[in-house]
Amino acid sequence: MIQSHFWRATLMFLSSAVVFACQKNESAQETLSPYYQTVSTPRQPEENRFTRTVITEHLNEPMELVVADDGRVFFVDRNGALRRYDPQTDEVKQINTLPVITEGGNGLLGITLDPDFATNQYVYLFYTPQAEPLHQSVSRFTLGPDSLDYASEKVILEIPVEMESSAHTGGSLQFDAQGHLWISVGDNTTPFASDGFAPIDEREGRLEYDAQRSSGNTHDLRGKILRITPQADGSYTIPEGNLFPTDGSQGSPEIYVMGCRNPYRMSVDTVSGYVYWGEIGPDSGVDGKQGPRGYDEINQAKEPGFYGWPYFVGDSKPYLEYDFATQQVGDTFDVARPVNHSPNNTGSEILPPARKAMIWYPYNESEEFPIVGTGGRSAMAGPVYHFDPDLESDVKFPAYLDGALFIFDWMRDWVMTVFLDEQGNLQRIERFMEHTQIDRPIDMQFGPEGALYMLEYGENYGKNNPDASLVKITFNPFNRPPVAVASVQDTLGAAPLQVKLSGSRSFDYDSDDQITYSWTISDQDFEEEGPEASYTFNQPGTYEAVLTVTDQVGQKGNTKVRIRVGNTLPEVAIETTKNRTFYWDQETLDYQVMVRDPEDEVVDTARLDVIFSYLPQGKDIPGMLVGHQQTSVTAGKNRGKELLEQSDCKACHMLDQRTVGPSFKEIALRYEQSRPVSELAKKIIEGGGGVWGEHAMSAHPQLEEEEAAEMVNYILTLSEEEQRMTNLPQQGSIDLKHHMGKREPGTYLLTASYTDKGGEVIGPLTNNTLLALRAPRVQVEEADSLFEATIFSTEMGGVLGQVNHGSYFVLRQIDLKNIQKLTYRLSSKDKAGAIEVHLDAPDGKVVSQATYKATGDWEKMKEITATVEPTEGMHDLYFVFVKPDEPNDNLLGLDWVEFHQGTTQTASATSMR
Repeated sequence: MIQSHFWRATLMFLSSAVVFACQKNESAQETLSPYYQTVSTPRQPEENRFTRTVITEHLNEPMELVVADDGRVFFVDRNGALRRYDPQTDEVKQINTLPVITEGGNGLLGITLDPDFATNQYVYLFYTPQAEPLHQSVSRFTLGPDSLDYASEKVILEIPVEMESSAHTGGSLQFDAQGHLWISVGDNTTPFASDGFAPIDEREGRLEYDAQRSSGNTHDLRGKILRITPQADGSYTIPEGNLFPTDGSQGSPEIYVMGCRNPYRMSVDTVSGYVYWGEIGPDSGVDGKQGPRGYDEINQAKEPGFYGWPYFVGDSKPYLEYDFATQQVGDTFDVARPVNHSPNNTGSEILPPARKAMIWYPYNESEEFPIVGTGGRSAMAGPVYHFDPDLESDVKFPAYLDGALFIFDWMRDWVMTVFLDEQGNLQRIERFMEHTQIDRPIDMQFGPEGALYMLEYGENYGKNNPDASLVKITFNPFNRPPVAVASVQDTLGAAPLQVKLSGSRSFDYDSDDQITYSWTISDQDFEEEGPEASYTFNQPGTYEAVLTVTDQVGQKGNTKVRIRVGNTLPEVAIETTKNRTFYWDQETLDYQVMVRDPEDEVVDTARLDVIFSYLPQGKDIPGMLVGHQQTSVTAGKNRGKELLEQSDCKACHMLDQRTVGPSFKEIALRYEQSRPVSELAKKIIEGGGGVWGEHAMSAHPQLEEEEAAEMVNYILTLSEEEQRMTNLPQQGSIDLKHHMGKREPGTYLLTASYTDKGGEVIGPLTNNTLLALRAPRVQVEEADSLFEATIFSTEMGGVLGQVNHGSYFVLRQIDLKNIQKLTYRLSSKDKAGAIEVHLDAPDGKVVSQATYKATGDWEKMKEITATVEPTEGMHDLYFVFVKPDEPNDNLLGLDWVEFHQGTTQTASATSMR
């Protein structure tokens, strides 16, 4: 099992008997953790008391889970697999693969266990069988020792559906404390022809585009939450208290909640009986003539009712009647008396009054609930936690969370706790485990020990994601073990090898704990106390230095560091007479690879590998080389790439594979020539579909136009392919011509690696180095750090602004060899000043100073040039803005700085920005 912990540590939970060496006369209350005391104001826990443990990974679209009373976890994936995790053996086993239809988001979607599962072994599944006509089945199976008995299937309920592309299936199952089975069902309606508003298309032949036939239909089970009571023979009865009478005279008696769009995850509070569900809402990012923008919802039903869809959204914001043939709007739908006039409606025209959501939020910031953030939306509801003071468990969640509803968003990767008063009314929302990585949560449930089990879907929709996982979250209420952090000055070398060991960065989350340190080394007669130690290895071999840290009550934490003795890492360097940071047009790179290895008397060139590459703008430098490069220059920051990485786009798009939408490379190739940046940026902000198929792209109204344009510009660079030259000689020359004619110049890489012959005990070792050359025009958004300045996005890219006297930006490890001039592109409305270049510190040696005058307008850019004092070696360059006299704030806007070599060098190898 793999454990990940908030911040730095992996913590083991130890029993209270170990943590507290209690004297016999201490009472049980005195030894009870303050987190488990049921007082009026329970103690709020620190995040580092929770531990997220990965039980299994590489699941294939996990959907829903259920935990049995004996602690076993059963979970399903959309492609039909049923799996079981047994905590006694710590094993995950695939029990069955059910034959299912997976098109249109269908498949094996939901699972729950019979209340008497321990006796009857009944398992309930919500799935799409491979049968005609198309339908969803809620079926009961009997679980054998290691598999479902297919012959035992009892079809409890069938829900006819049309094949369409929305994936509005619902599919969540849960029993309540009274033995009633709750079933969530999606509206089975295609939303992609409604511009992100209400799909109420009543035209002939457009049945699957009208949610009035499902969600708004009192005699249809779709777009609903159903409540039934299964019977032993496979039939079911209707419990009292549903939305409509049991005789079916006013609506389908199974319906408890109607007016749902896609209630993908639902839970029933076993104490209050309230049902909660997340409602994945429509896509419009802005209000329009058809009605309000889209909102996701967290709903609570204390009693049966109509929750609005497709006539209302959020806090019952009404849509307008809309004629899809004439594109004319009509009256606003009436919250108090909704009317369903659709010719596709087979139920009542007059619907119950609409009820609003408990929580609702759009793509951009929510005024009512700002804590939920911005971006894509996929709201889901998890369980309500009930603290049991009598439960003997050292991992159960704390009393602070008693009565809290857990909600989560698949797109935004967050989990929240919703605190309710005694009447079930919303009090506040808090982020849960905010600093812990969670990869698209899709279901969660508490186990009998009070720990939380969670399914994480993984990064990309519709894919077998390596990060798709079943995880367990536990709580540590007691003293936390200290965390051992060891560092070693040298971990590799020839004998004799002297190493210095340090444990000074070890820590304890319990700040009042005192920790002691102990060092041991495997296969060596060595023990030493204290945070620092040293040792000399005289014989070749592989050793482990073990640091153990202990607190005052005996809790321990340890860590190991591997040390290899008997061979020295070869030294590899690339030498050149040219500048080691930049390239220019019409230039040749002359290089020589130098190798030195103490154990190899003669360097074997057959063991040397020299590779030259040209990486287009936006491509990553290979991670294996980072840390062994002779210069720390990288391809530079790409603002568009950063924005893309921070967005929800990767949920539906991959670099070179299709998922819900096209790959980024497909997009780049389609628009490689036309480059409609503004049009595509607008599409990112507003959303929409129709270009790549029926699926619509989510809106991103939280983005500025300039930010969206940066993202588009980055995506369009992906059509360019990397160019490589391998098996180069140890010494040679390379023409730097691959960047010529490119809109955005890329990066040249020369890499060299050497593998030595190995020692007697330690095998061959490989070391490598990297020389990276970038274009001489450096955009300000590529700065490595800023001080009292801000980068703003504009149509032409990033501009450095809010610059005051003493502000600066830094370019790290720049070679100034042969650099004679610097050119700046800037604007200044009404102030003159200077830009000084300092070496290695903001008050370091000044090697260049450029003075500028006001340009008269922020939009009016001009270029200024300054000379550079001859300088050798790699340096951090601090570009400091100087104007001692007041007013000296908001001095300028800076677009880029360009480095020139020689007195005749002109602008070259530059972006077309």
